[in-house]
Amino acid sequence: MNSTSGRIRLGALCLLVAAVMFVLYPALRPWADESTVEGAVDAMSSGAWVASHAFAMVGFTLVGLGMLSLWGAVRSTRAERVGLATVVTGWVGAGLTLPYYGAEDFGLHEVAAKAAAGESVDVLGLAENVRYNPVAITFFGIGLVTLAASGVLAAVTVARSDRLPRWSGLVFAVGYVLFLPQFFAPAPVRIAHGVVLGVGLAWLGLALWRAKTNER
Repeated sequence: MNSTSGRIRLGALCLLVAAVMFVLYPALRPWADESTVEGAVDAMSSGAWVASHAFAMVGFTLVGLGMLSLWGAVRSTRAERVGLATVVTGWVGAGLTLPYYGAEDFGLHEVAAKAAAGESVDVLGLAENVRYNPVAITFFGIGLVTLAASGVLAAVTVARSDRLPRWSGLVFAVGYVLFLPQFFAPAPVRIAHGVVLGVGLAWLGLALWRAKTNER
């Protein structure tokens, strides 16, 4: 196995691990009624809150590395430029999205933990301020739209490459495009979305793994 194949295989592994992360994120996230003080404290103060949101952050990071390997796998094909656009939009999107996840994960957890410990804290007010801060929500929205574009570009890259199964990027693209809308859906739909995205990432990761194996 040459060094290029090794790097592509490493990226494929990143996508496979990211698949697990995005399945675990909504599956383990506490789904208490966060419109009430009791529900918000119960959900946000729990270790599952921290772990589940951390899984999402790890997932976004690993997908960025996987897209770099996708670009490497389509070098010298007509899909190379689209592959580069996939990487750039994916990294920009993740960079804009991750700070919001950090605030949700660590910031809201600390607020809720203080309330759970008996301190006088306006959990609902602070949660709303964090989530709907104009700059934060703008960054988050633009980031998710940019990630959606990256997912579509990844599917186009795969389809044009002639080195990967033509449809192996499609389910991943659907998962990334639906990432923003799924926030407005009930828990079962969000959990199902995590499974869809996980399947898409696993399919693309396996396609990259096998494509690289064929280059020996």
